[in-house]
Amino acid sequence: MARSDGQFGAKSYWVVVADEFRATIYARDKKYSPMQEVLSLQNETAREKRSDLESDRSGRSFDSAGQGRHSMGSGEPGTKVQSYLVFAKEIAERISSAKQHGTFDRLVVIAAPRFLGVLRPALPSAGIDSEREIDKELTGQKPAVIQDLLDAE
Repeated sequence: MARSDGQFGAKSYWVVVADEFRATIYARDKKYSPMQEVLSLQNETAREKRSDLESDRSGRSFDSAGQGRHSMGSGEPGTKVQSYLVFAKEIAERISSAKQHGTFDRLVVIAAPRFLGVLRPALPSAGIDSEREIDKELTGQKPAVIQDLLDAE
């Protein structure tokens, strides 16, 4: 599930680029130095069809008062949303572990807007504070594109 391209010494900056399907963590020695990929994570569950993840549809029932009939939903997040929450927690735990080992000093998070709302609460619960958050979909982009965005701001 995870791949590490070697052990890097202490870095000043870590840059996390993520969406609900994958996350790539880059390291930078200084603010404007080149980025090196440290870790890549995949959320394979998020790519599966909903029908493959759930056993069947919820049951149906009659109202206790009246003649209506309705589905018996659980009110809990769907299986896909749950996989996003688990993935965000995994990312946060990996970052927290590296922070505890002194691998980096500062963190920048770049995440797709739809995933940033899931990832944001997972970071403080793992004891991580990000210096900066950018809500852009940049997963799959080359490091040079990400560097240009970071250096421009």
